[in-house]
Amino acid sequence: MAEAVELPGRLAILPFRNKVLLPGAFIRIRCTSHSSVKLVEQELWQREEKGLIGILPVRDAAEITSMDSVLSQGVGSESGERSSKVQVSTSDAHKVDGKNHPEVIHWHNRGVAARALHLSRGVEKPSGRVTYIVVLEGLCRFNVDELSTRGPYCTAKISPIEMTKAEMEQVEQDLDFVTLSRQFKATAMELISVLEQKQKTGGRIKVLLETLPFHKLADIFVASFEMSFEEQLSMLDSIDPKVRLSKATELVDRHLQSIRVAEKITQKVEGQLSKSQKEFLLRQQMRAIKEELGDNDDDEDDLAAVERKMQSAGMPSNIWKHAQRELRRLKKMQPQQPGYNSSRVYLELLGDLPWQKASEEQELDLKAAKDRLDYDHYGLVKVKQRIIEYLAVRKLKPDARGPVLCFVGPPGIGKTSLASSIADSLGRKFMRISLGGVKDEADIRGHRRTYIGSMPGRLIDGLKRVGVCNPVVLLDEIDKTGSDVRGDPASALLEVLDPEQNKSFNDHYLNVPFDLSKVIFVATANCVQPIPPPLLDRMEVIELPGYTVEEKLRIAMQHLIPRVLDKHGLSSAFLQIPEDMVKLVIQRYTREAGVRNLERNLAALARAAAVGVAEQEQAVSVSKDVHKLASPLLDNRLVEEAEMEMEVIPMGVNNHEISNAFRIASPLVVDEAMLEKILGPPMFDDQEAADRVATPGVSVGLVWTTFGGEVQFVEATAMAGNGELHLTGQLGDVIKESAQIALTWVRARAADLKLAAAEETNLLQGRGIHIHFPAGAVPKDGPSAGVTLVTALVSLFSQKNVRADTAMTGEMTLRGLVLPVGGVKEKILAAHRYGIKRVILPERNVKNLVEVPATVLSSVEILLAKRMEDVLEHAFDGGSPWRQHSKL
Repeated sequence: MAEAVELPGRLAILPFRNKVLLPGAFIRIRCTSHSSVKLVEQELWQREEKGLIGILPVRDAAEITSMDSVLSQGVGSESGERSSKVQVSTSDAHKVDGKNHPEVIHWHNRGVAARALHLSRGVEKPSGRVTYIVVLEGLCRFNVDELSTRGPYCTAKISPIEMTKAEMEQVEQDLDFVTLSRQFKATAMELISVLEQKQKTGGRIKVLLETLPFHKLADIFVASFEMSFEEQLSMLDSIDPKVRLSKATELVDRHLQSIRVAEKITQKVEGQLSKSQKEFLLRQQMRAIKEELGDNDDDEDDLAAVERKMQSAGMPSNIWKHAQRELRRLKKMQPQQPGYNSSRVYLELLGDLPWQKASEEQELDLKAAKDRLDYDHYGLVKVKQRIIEYLAVRKLKPDARGPVLCFVGPPGIGKTSLASSIADSLGRKFMRISLGGVKDEADIRGHRRTYIGSMPGRLIDGLKRVGVCNPVVLLDEIDKTGSDVRGDPASALLEVLDPEQNKSFNDHYLNVPFDLSKVIFVATANCVQPIPPPLLDRMEVIELPGYTVEEKLRIAMQHLIPRVLDKHGLSSAFLQIPEDMVKLVIQRYTREAGVRNLERNLAALARAAAVGVAEQEQAVSVSKDVHKLASPLLDNRLVEEAEMEMEVIPMGVNNHEISNAFRIASPLVVDEAMLEKILGPPMFDDQEAADRVATPGVSVGLVWTTFGGEVQFVEATAMAGNGELHLTGQLGDVIKESAQIALTWVRARAADLKLAAAEETNLLQGRGIHIHFPAGAVPKDGPSAGVTLVTALVSLFSQKNVRADTAMTGEMTLRGLVLPVGGVKEKILAAHRYGIKRVILPERNVKNLVEVPATVLSSVEILLAKRMEDVLEHAFDGGSPWRQHSKL
C-alpha cells in the first residue's frame, strides 16, 4: 500500500477527464494520444521505478456550469479550504488527450501523485502508432499552485497537503474520529460479509481492515465503488480525515443497502418461480385426473388453437373443406384412440404450410445483381451472363415460368453458391435439398399416412420450414439419385420440375394438391450422363468448367485467404501469403478443377501460423516479479473518445499481483521452405510428362471425368507371344473396343508406315501386345482414347518417342478418320494445369474452342487433325517420317 513519499516541487500532469484517482487505489490506463505517450516516455519509461507523475481531474466547460454549486458546497464543508479551479485555454496551453478542443478546459486545483507499477509498450498495426499500458498507484494528495506547459504535456508547481505523522496521531485520539472509525469498521465488515456470501471473496480485505489506518481505508474502499464524478471530487477534496471517513461511511453504507435491495428482489423472483413450478405440478396432476375420467378440457383448447391456425393459413376452398372434415373427425375421437395423434399432426401441418404467404421480392437491380455475382464468384463469365439474362426476364415478367437451371461441373467450383446468389439477388428465401444417395421415392413424394412413422416429403417439409411458397429451392447433386425396390426418386422429380404439372403437386402424406409453380428450382450435378433423359429434358444445362491457374490465383487472393484467416482467428497482421507462394501451392500441390484442395492447403498454413501466434509473447515490465492479477472485486472501466481506457484495480492488490500479459505478434510471411515444411514435398512437378514419355510406347491422352479434365498416360509394350492383346487398368467395354480398333488399324498399315517389311504379313508374328492405363484403381471408359492408343502402338513398333509436351484426344474409325469428342474445354484446362504446351484435337472440335479462356489458348498450341496420319504427324518430334510412304 502507498507509503509516505517526498514529493518534488514540480510534477508532470496527466489529465483524467471526468475521472479521479484516489490515494491507495490502482488504475490501469492505455495511452494512445501524442501528449500522453510523450509524458509516459519522458517521465516514466526512462526513469523506471523512480518516476512520479501527477493525476489531475479535468472537466469540460459545458459540464462545469451546472455542477459548480454542487462542488462549492461539497468543498466548503471543510474549514477554510478553497475550491477555485484553474482555467486554461486549450489553444495556447494544453490540448487534453492530444485533441484540439475549442472550448475552455477546467482543471481541478487538487490532484494525486502516482507512481507506475507496470509499463508495457506496443505498436498498433498497420498505422505503427506507439501505445503504452500503464498501471498507476495513487500515493498522496497535492495542491496545484501553478500550471504550465512542457512540450506536448503540462507540468505543475505543487505543494503537499497531507497531514504529518504527528498531526495524524493527534487526530486519531479525537473522540469524534474514534466514533467515526468504529462506525466505518462496522459498516465495512458488514459489507465484506455480504460480499463473501455472494462472491466467496474478502479474506484479504479483512486483513487490510485490521492493519491499515482508517483514513487510508476510506480512500481505498470508496475507489472500488461505482460513484459519480462529483462524489469522487468530493472525496479528493476531503483533506480532514474526519470528513473523509464520514463520507466514506456514507458511501459504503449506500453500497451495502443497494446490495441488500438487489438480494431482496432476487429472493422475491425466486419465490415467484417456486410458485410457478408448484402451479405447473398441480396442473399436470389435474390433467392426469381428467384423462382418467375422460374429461380433458385441455385437449379441447389445443384443438381450438389448431383450428385457429388452420383458419389463418389461407388454404384454397377445396383444401379448407378437406381440412374441416378431418377436424370434425378428430373432435369425435378420444385422445387414447389409435390415429388421434397422427390426425392432429396432419392438421397442424396443413395449418403450418405457406399456402399463400410469399416473400416480397425486392425491386430487381441487374447492376447490383451483377456486382454481387462478381463479388461472390471470380470468372465463370458465361454462367454469370446466363444468370443475369434469367434475372432480366424475371424483372420484365415476374410471373414468368422460367427454365430450371442445372449447373453441371466438377466439385469445388461454386455451383451451390451460385444458387444462393440467385436467391439473394431476388430477395427470396433459400432452401437446399440434397439428393445425393436418395433411393426412396418417398423422400420426394412423402409417405402415405397409413404407414407408421409416415412423414411428408422433403419439398413439403422444407416449405413448412422456410414459411413461404416462393423460395429458391436448390436440388443438390441431382445426378446421384438411385433407384431400388422403394421406387425411383428421379422419376418423382419429373412432376416437381414440370411447370405444367407442379402447380398441383401431390404429396402422398399431404394427399391434397400443393402449388409449386411459384418456386424457383435450381439443380446441380457433376455430370449429365446419370440423369435420366426425361428429367434432363426439363432442365437447361449450364456447364461450369474448371478454373485456370490464373483464376485460382485470383480466387485465392480475393476470397479464400481472407476466409481462411477469419476462420482461424488470424489477420494479415499475423500471416501473409504472397502471390508467388499461392501459385506454387496451385502448381505443386493441387491439380483439381475446383478450389477445395487449394483452400485445405491454405488452411494448413493458417493452422501452422496460429500455433506460432499462440506461443509468441513479448512484454516490457517495470517490476521483474509481477504475477497474474486476481479476479477483480468490482470492474470499473472508462473509455473517453477512444483516447484513454481506464480500469480500476480492486483493493487489496499490490504491485506483485499485476499481470504483464500484453503480447505483440509479428507477421509470419510464407516462403518456399515453409511450404515444404507444412505441406510436405510437392505432389506434382512439370517433369512428370517428360519422365513418363522417355521410352517408346507411351503417349499422353486427355480424358473427361466427373472431377473435370485429367491427363491420362497410355503405355504399350511387346512381349513374346502369339499375337494376343492384353488390356489392364479397370477398363470398360468401350475403351476395350477402341484398343482393338487401334491395333487393327496399325497392323493394316504397318507396311505403309514402315513399321514392318513389305514381305511381312503379320506385325505380331511371335509376339503379343500389352496395353496398360496407369492408376489401375480408377475405373476408365469412354470413346475418346482411340488416337492415343494408336500413337502409343506406333511409338512402340517404330521405337520412336512421342513428344513429351504434346497431349491428344479423339476417337477414330476403322478407316482412320478422327471423330469429335466431348469435354474439350475441360480437357484443355487439364492440359494447361499439367504444363502441356501442345494439344491435338479433332478438326470437327474447332467450334468448341470458343469456350476455352483466351489466357489458356494463348499458352497452349492447338493442333487439328482430320485423319490419323495428321495425329502422327503432330505427335512425333520432327513430324511422322513414315507418312511419305503411305498410299492412303
